[in-house]
Amino acid sequence: MSGTSSGGDSPSALIDARIKELGDWRGETLARVRALIRRAAPDAVEEWKWRGVPVWSQAGIICTGETYREVVKLTFANGAALADPSRLFNSSLDGNVRRAIDIRRDDRIDAAAFEALVRAAVAFNDGKVKARAAKAGAKKKR
Repeated sequence: MSGTSSGGDSPSALIDARIKELGDWRGETLARVRALIRRAAPDAVEEWKWRGVPVWSQAGIICTGETYREVVKLTFANGAALADPSRLFNSSLDGNVRRAIDIRRDDRIDAAAFEALVRAAVAFNDGKVKARAAKAGAKKKR
């Protein structure tokens, strides 16, 4: 798992360091969702972008993992296009593209529902890549 980073540390090592640096419920929460993302999307790439934001990508961004004082925010890049039958999205609900899950100190995330959401994000990204490839192929045939 690699991706964009600043300096010589790998993105995965930088995420490890962030989890350790937090040293509280936010680090534990970030570690937990990271494990769920890895289980749901084992081919996902970990990246470190925008001056310190963990990002998980596969055929495009799946989600980011920002940490704030009161929440761990998981923003799904194309969340508005994803089915969310378990209603995990609870933040950034007004936009046309992104959706987020704000996890507070005592919140428990439904692991199965979260993994399904991650898999849906990967499928959505794969679909966009295939659609672009088909469109490019159609242009070449003209």
